[in-house]
Amino acid sequence: MQVTIVGSGAAAPSATRVQAGVYVSAADVRLLVDCGSGVAHRMAGLGLDWSGITHLALTHFHADHLSDLATLFVAWRYGQLPPRSAPLQVLGPPGTIERVRAVCAALGVDASTYGFPITTIELRPGVAVPLSHEVSLTATKVPHTPESVAYCLTHAGRRAVISGDLSYDEAFADWARDVDLLVIECSLPAAMAVPTHLTPDEVGRLAARARPQRLVCTHLYPPLEGTDLAGEIARHFGGSVTVGYDGWTATL
Repeated sequence: MQVTIVGSGAAAPSATRVQAGVYVSAADVRLLVDCGSGVAHRMAGLGLDWSGITHLALTHFHADHLSDLATLFVAWRYGQLPPRSAPLQVLGPPGTIERVRAVCAALGVDASTYGFPITTIELRPGVAVPLSHEVSLTATKVPHTPESVAYCLTHAGRRAVISGDLSYDEAFADWARDVDLLVIECSLPAAMAVPTHLTPDEVGRLAARARPQRLVCTHLYPPLEGTDLAGEIARHFGGSVTVGYDGWTATL
Protein backbone atom coordinates (compact mmCIF):
# COMPACT_ATOMS: atom_id res chain seq x y z
CA MET A 1 0.00 0.00 0.00
CA GLN A 2 1.33 3.42 -0.97
CA VAL A 3 -0.11 6.56 0.63
CA THR A 4 0.53 10.02 -0.83
CA ILE A 5 -0.58 13.36 0.57
CA VAL A 6 -1.71 15.25 -2.51
CA GLY A 7 -2.98 18.32 -0.69
CA SER A 8 -1.74 19.16 2.81
CA GLY A 9 -3.45 22.53 3.14
CA ALA A 10 -6.78 23.74 4.47
CA ALA A 11 -9.34 26.43 3.65
CA ALA A 12 -6.80 29.28 3.55
CA PRO A 13 -5.08 29.66 0.16
CA SER A 14 -1.39 28.77 0.30
CA ALA A 15 1.50 29.14 -2.12
CA THR A 16 2.79 25.67 -1.28
CA ARG A 17 -0.19 23.62 -0.11
CA VAL A 18 -3.37 22.85 -2.06
CA GLN A 19 -6.48 21.76 -0.19
CA ALA A 20 -7.22 18.34 1.27
CA GLY A 21 -6.54 15.16 -0.66
CA VAL A 22 -4.86 11.81 0.06
CA TYR A 23 -4.18 9.23 -2.66
CA VAL A 24 -3.84 5.54 -1.81
CA SER A 25 -2.65 2.83 -4.18
CA ALA A 26 -3.20 -0.74 -3.01
CA ALA A 27 -3.41 -3.78 -5.28
CA ASP A 28 -5.84 -2.75 -8.05
CA VAL A 29 -7.43 0.06 -6.01
CA ARG A 30 -6.64 3.72 -6.70
CA LEU A 31 -8.44 5.63 -3.97
CA LEU A 32 -8.61 9.40 -3.55
CA VAL A 33 -9.78 10.51 -0.10
CA ASP A 34 -11.18 14.06 -0.38
CA CYS A 35 -10.58 16.37 -3.33
CA GLY A 36 -10.31 20.00 -2.32
CA SER A 37 -9.31 22.83 -4.62
CA GLY A 38 -6.07 22.17 -6.49
CA VAL A 39 -5.95 18.44 -5.87
CA ALA A 40 -6.58 17.39 -9.48
CA HIS A 41 -3.81 19.61 -10.82
CA ARG A 42 -1.45 18.64 -8.00
CA MET A 43 -1.96 14.96 -8.88
CA ALA A 44 -0.82 15.75 -12.42
CA GLY A 45 2.20 17.61 -11.09
CA LEU A 46 3.16 14.71 -8.84
CA GLY A 47 2.79 12.17 -11.65
CA LEU A 48 -0.14 10.43 -9.95
CA ASP A 49 -2.70 8.68 -12.13
CA TRP A 50 -5.72 11.00 -11.83
CA SER A 51 -7.24 9.28 -14.85
CA GLY A 52 -7.12 5.87 -13.18
CA ILE A 53 -8.84 6.69 -9.88
CA THR A 54 -11.17 3.78 -9.10
CA HIS A 55 -12.68 5.07 -5.85
CA LEU A 56 -13.33 8.52 -4.42
CA ALA A 57 -14.14 8.83 -0.68
CA LEU A 58 -15.33 12.01 1.03
CA THR A 59 -14.84 12.60 4.75
CA HIS A 60 -17.34 15.49 4.92
CA PHE A 61 -18.85 18.22 2.79
CA HIS A 62 -16.77 21.35 3.42
CA ALA A 63 -15.55 22.98 0.21
CA ASP A 64 -11.86 22.46 0.95
CA HIS A 65 -12.54 18.71 0.84
CA LEU A 66 -14.75 18.39 -2.24
CA SER A 67 -14.50 21.43 -4.52
CA ASP A 68 -12.46 19.56 -7.16
CA LEU A 69 -15.25 17.03 -7.73
CA ALA A 70 -16.42 18.81 -10.87
CA THR A 71 -12.82 19.33 -12.02
CA LEU A 72 -12.27 15.58 -11.97
CA PHE A 73 -15.54 14.79 -13.75
CA VAL A 74 -14.73 17.27 -16.50
CA ALA A 75 -11.17 15.94 -16.80
CA TRP A 76 -12.37 12.34 -17.11
CA ARG A 77 -14.78 13.31 -19.90
CA TYR A 78 -12.96 16.07 -21.78
CA GLY A 79 -9.37 16.04 -20.52
CA GLN A 80 -8.28 12.77 -22.10
CA LEU A 81 -8.72 10.74 -25.27
CA PRO A 82 -10.51 8.46 -25.28
CA PRO A 83 -12.84 9.70 -22.53
CA ARG A 84 -13.11 7.62 -19.38
CA SER A 85 -15.16 4.43 -19.65
CA ALA A 86 -14.05 2.64 -16.46
CA PRO A 87 -16.51 2.60 -13.54
CA LEU A 88 -16.11 4.91 -10.54
CA GLN A 89 -17.27 4.27 -6.99
CA VAL A 90 -17.94 7.29 -4.77
CA LEU A 91 -18.13 6.65 -1.04
CA GLY A 92 -18.99 8.87 1.89
CA PRO A 93 -21.23 9.50 4.88
CA PRO A 94 -25.02 9.88 4.63
CA GLY A 95 -25.82 12.79 2.34
CA THR A 96 -23.05 12.00 -0.15
CA ILE A 97 -25.40 11.15 -3.02
CA GLU A 98 -27.28 14.44 -2.73
CA ARG A 99 -24.16 16.53 -2.17
CA VAL A 100 -22.24 15.10 -5.14
CA ARG A 101 -25.18 15.81 -7.42
CA ALA A 102 -25.58 19.33 -6.05
CA VAL A 103 -21.91 20.29 -6.33
CA CYS A 104 -21.64 18.98 -9.88
CA ALA A 105 -24.92 20.61 -10.92
CA ALA A 106 -23.84 23.98 -9.53
CA LEU A 107 -20.80 23.83 -11.81
CA GLY A 108 -22.69 22.64 -14.86
CA VAL A 109 -21.70 18.99 -14.62
CA ASP A 110 -24.32 16.25 -14.92
CA ALA A 111 -22.47 13.23 -13.51
CA SER A 112 -25.25 10.88 -14.64
CA THR A 113 -24.49 11.52 -18.32
CA TYR A 114 -20.73 11.34 -18.23
CA GLY A 115 -20.42 8.10 -20.14
CA PHE A 116 -19.03 5.83 -17.43
CA PRO A 117 -20.78 3.93 -14.62
CA ILE A 118 -20.88 5.79 -11.29
CA THR A 119 -21.92 4.04 -8.09
CA THR A 120 -22.36 6.02 -4.87
CA ILE A 121 -22.33 4.28 -1.50
CA GLU A 122 -23.23 5.96 1.77
CA LEU A 123 -21.25 4.17 4.45
CA ARG A 124 -22.44 2.97 7.83
CA PRO A 125 -19.82 3.46 10.56
CA GLY A 126 -18.03 0.29 11.54
CA VAL A 127 -19.06 -1.70 8.46
CA ALA A 128 -16.13 -2.73 6.25
CA VAL A 129 -16.77 -2.16 2.54
CA PRO A 130 -14.69 -4.21 0.08
CA LEU A 131 -13.09 -2.02 -2.58
CA SER A 132 -11.62 -5.13 -4.22
CA HIS A 133 -10.85 -8.70 -3.23
CA GLU A 134 -7.77 -7.49 -1.33
CA VAL A 135 -8.68 -4.03 -0.06
CA SER A 136 -11.38 -2.86 2.36
CA LEU A 137 -12.49 0.51 3.72
CA THR A 138 -14.11 1.22 7.09
CA ALA A 139 -15.51 4.51 8.38
CA THR A 140 -16.01 5.87 11.87
CA LYS A 141 -17.79 9.05 12.93
CA VAL A 142 -15.60 11.89 14.18
CA PRO A 143 -16.51 15.26 15.74
CA HIS A 144 -16.32 18.08 13.21
CA THR A 145 -19.54 18.39 11.21
CA PRO A 146 -22.61 16.19 11.73
CA GLU A 147 -21.63 13.93 8.83
CA SER A 148 -17.84 13.81 9.32
CA VAL A 149 -16.05 10.46 9.21
CA ALA A 150 -12.51 9.12 9.25
CA TYR A 151 -11.40 6.13 7.18
CA CYS A 152 -9.29 3.04 7.72
CA LEU A 153 -7.93 1.30 4.64
CA THR A 154 -6.79 -2.32 5.05
CA HIS A 155 -4.61 -4.29 2.64
CA ALA A 156 -2.30 -7.28 3.15
CA GLY A 157 -2.39 -6.96 6.90
CA ARG A 158 -1.51 -3.25 6.87
CA ARG A 159 -3.80 -0.46 8.03
CA ALA A 160 -3.74 3.23 7.18
CA VAL A 161 -6.11 5.65 8.92
CA ILE A 162 -6.99 9.02 7.36
CA SER A 163 -8.68 11.30 9.84
CA GLY A 164 -10.30 13.96 7.69
CA ASP A 165 -11.10 16.93 9.92
CA LEU A 166 -11.85 16.38 13.61
CA SER A 167 -11.57 17.77 17.11
CA TYR A 168 -10.05 16.00 20.12
CA ASP A 169 -11.71 12.59 20.39
CA GLU A 170 -10.33 9.71 22.44
CA ALA A 171 -12.82 7.32 20.84
CA PHE A 172 -11.16 8.04 17.50
CA ALA A 173 -7.72 7.35 19.00
CA ASP A 174 -8.95 4.02 20.37
CA TRP A 175 -10.42 3.11 16.97
CA ALA A 176 -7.09 3.91 15.28
CA ARG A 177 -4.94 2.12 17.85
CA ASP A 178 -1.75 0.45 16.59
CA VAL A 179 -2.29 1.36 12.92
CA ASP A 180 0.71 1.30 10.60
CA LEU A 181 0.08 4.88 9.46
CA LEU A 182 -2.08 7.65 10.90
CA VAL A 183 -2.65 10.65 8.62
CA ILE A 184 -4.16 13.23 10.94
CA GLU A 185 -5.24 16.83 10.66
CA CYS A 186 -3.27 19.44 12.62
CA SER A 187 -4.80 22.78 11.82
CA LEU A 188 -3.86 25.57 14.21
CA PRO A 189 -1.50 26.55 17.05
CA ALA A 190 -2.86 26.51 20.59
CA ALA A 191 -3.18 30.32 20.63
CA MET A 192 -5.69 30.08 17.77
CA ALA A 193 -7.46 26.91 18.89
CA VAL A 194 -11.06 26.33 17.76
CA PRO A 195 -13.38 23.55 18.94
CA THR A 196 -13.65 21.85 15.52
CA HIS A 197 -9.95 21.29 14.74
CA LEU A 198 -6.78 19.96 16.37
CA THR A 199 -3.72 21.75 17.74
CA PRO A 200 -0.26 20.08 17.85
CA ASP A 201 -0.69 19.43 21.59
CA GLU A 202 -4.00 17.66 20.97
CA VAL A 203 -2.51 15.64 18.11
CA GLY A 204 0.28 14.54 20.44
CA ARG A 205 -2.15 13.41 23.12
CA LEU A 206 -4.28 11.51 20.61
CA ALA A 207 -1.19 9.87 19.11
CA ALA A 208 0.03 8.81 22.55
CA ARG A 209 -3.27 6.99 22.99
CA ALA A 210 -3.49 5.57 19.45
CA ARG A 211 0.18 4.47 19.25
CA PRO A 212 0.53 4.45 15.44
CA GLN A 213 3.71 3.09 13.91
CA ARG A 214 3.97 6.33 11.97
CA LEU A 215 2.21 9.67 12.31
CA VAL A 216 1.98 12.32 9.58
CA CYS A 217 0.20 15.66 10.00
CA THR A 218 -1.77 17.39 7.28
CA HIS A 219 -4.44 20.11 6.86
CA LEU A 220 -2.07 22.84 8.06
CA TYR A 221 -3.18 26.46 8.17
CA PRO A 222 -0.50 29.14 7.51
CA PRO A 223 0.00 30.08 11.21
CA LEU A 224 1.60 26.66 11.78
CA GLU A 225 4.27 27.27 9.15
CA GLY A 226 7.68 27.75 10.73
CA THR A 227 6.61 26.41 14.15
CA ASP A 228 8.12 23.36 15.83
CA LEU A 229 5.01 21.30 15.17
CA ALA A 230 6.79 17.94 15.44
CA GLY A 231 8.48 19.03 18.67
CA GLU A 232 5.17 19.95 20.27
CA ILE A 233 3.69 16.58 19.33
CA ALA A 234 6.78 14.80 20.67
CA ARG A 235 6.06 16.18 24.15
CA HIS A 236 3.36 13.51 24.33
CA PHE A 237 4.16 10.99 21.59
CA GLY A 238 7.55 9.34 21.27
CA GLY A 239 6.98 7.66 17.92
CA SER A 240 7.72 8.71 14.35
CA VAL A 241 6.26 12.15 13.49
CA THR A 242 6.29 13.81 10.07
CA VAL A 243 4.98 17.22 9.10
CA GLY A 244 3.23 16.44 5.84
CA TYR A 245 3.53 18.35 2.59
CA ASP A 246 2.13 18.06 -0.92
CA GLY A 247 3.81 15.00 -2.41
CA TRP A 248 4.80 13.29 0.84
CA THR A 249 4.54 9.54 0.36
CA ALA A 250 5.04 6.32 2.30
CA THR A 251 4.89 2.65 1.39
CA LEU A 252 3.45 0.21 3.93
